Amino acid sequence: MGIEHPKYRVAVVQAAPAFLDLDASIGKCIALIEEAAAKGAKLIAFPEAFIPGYPWYIWLDSPAWAIGRGFVQRYFDNSLAYDSPEAERLRLAVKKAGMTAVLGLSERDGGSLYLAQWLIGPDGETIAKRRKLRPTHAERTVYGEGDGSDLAVHDRAGIGRLGALCCWEHLQPLSKYAMYAQNEQVHVAAWPSFSLYDPFAPALGWEVNNAASRVYAVEGSCFVLAPCATVSQAMVDELCDRDDKHALLHVGGGHAAIYGPDGSAIAEKLPPEQEGLLLADIDLGAIGVAKNAADPAGHYSRPDVTRLLLNKKPSKRVEHFALPLDNLPGEEIQAAAS
Repeated sequence: MGIEHPKYRVAVVQAAPAFLDLDASIGKCIALIEEAAAKGAKLIAFPEAFIPGYPWYIWLDSPAWAIGRGFVQRYFDNSLAYDSPEAERLRLAVKKAGMTAVLGLSERDGGSLYLAQWLIGPDGETIAKRRKLRPTHAERTVYGEGDGSDLAVHDRAGIGRLGALCCWEHLQPLSKYAMYAQNEQVHVAAWPSFSLYDPFAPALGWEVNNAASRVYAVEGSCFVLAPCATVSQAMVDELCDRDDKHALLHVGGGHAAIYGPDGSAIAEKLPPEQEGLLLADIDLGAIGVAKNAADPAGHYSRPDVTRLLLNKKPSKRVEHFALPLDNLPGEEIQAAAS
């Protein structure tokens, strides 16, 4: 008997966050999880930093302006800590729905924030907590960095080998290859919204970045779920306090997508301003057909010519250690010193 490949429905979120409101963010996530479950989905993917929304203020004015308007304090206070009651609400909601969720959030850990993705299984237990390896440009004024342990793929019964990256991590060839080499089958490519600096910065726009998601699908011969947030009118009203800023950030920007391992679009896209779920039924059996043509980490590679060095050891801020003498009784230390 041959391999039995999982077949199931996936849901990809295109929606505006409950900006700078942690409680409302949790409520909106739970509502979307419940909606996806009611529509038969076994896996749901959320946009980057959906909790409590992407910090657009970092691209619109100076740090002094952001601090003076209260954005910096509010963003910190409304980011999610994993040991909080809000996180427990999310975990229980995923468990109740009996599905797998890949959440996008601003993680608060001590005094620092991280662009994070939280993978939760249908039993409500954590599959993984990952951080964006290197925040992009102005994001480095808000977030710390991840480490090599965040480039991981997780084998899940009924789902397949699941992995995730954020935004412009999809422009990092070595990070992508590290994922491909782990035989990733289903990939979540989380994006914030394509509402910034349009149309004079095409590198930040939907065409370029949807293309990055699509190329990932073809390169990795995997399914790519690309959730994408939208920007609401309320967010623009709050963030754009001068007329000239309306040229920098606009309403909409939602371009969520789902791609098959051959690069085909397998879900009908929503209009950029519309909130909702993209749904698709996927069959992991299609991956073997795609890899038969090109497997960049397998038969289509040349490790004798080019190879990747990957350090997956978690980075620790503090390493506790003891000198040999620390473990000796006092009299032995005196004897050793004499």
